Amino acid sequence: MNKTAAIVLLGMCLIFSACGSNSHATGNINGMWSATLSNSTLANTFAFMTKLTVNADGSLGTTSFSFTMDNTPCTFPTSTQSGSFTVSGNFNGQVSGKFHYIILSTGVEVNTLTLDGTVSDGQITGTWSVSGATANCTGFGTFTMNQVLAPAMR
Repeated sequence: MNKTAAIVLLGMCLIFSACGSNSHATGNINGMWSATLSNSTLANTFAFMTKLTVNADGSLGTTSFSFTMDNTPCTFPTSTQSGSFTVSGNFNGQVSGKFHYIILSTGVEVNTLTLDGTVSDGQITGTWSVSGATANCTGFGTFTMNQVLAPAMR
């Protein structure tokens, strides 16, 4: 019985030792993410939140997509999202790899927002570009995505 208790205690210590004060989630791309896209002129800015799930084939599944546009002529009245995640690096509790994500507006004027970046240390960073049928809907810049952590249980 003492061996079982020791094993359970050791297991609990290992699980809780992974918790810390780091502001970025690590180890898993699955979950809710918040993205901020900007450019040097601040003429086009976008933000979105989405729940990402990496499928077995490396494709990304998305749900709960919420899109915000500020100071941009682009329109995305309704959209579809798709993407891919290619795992690389070490697997000692850290997920890293290449990230590719496309937001495509549906309807009369089709606009495309493409993000290409790298997942590292619980954060996704990279570049974005937008183009489409809406007049003056062009631009590019950088983005940062952070995983939205669930509130701590008390």
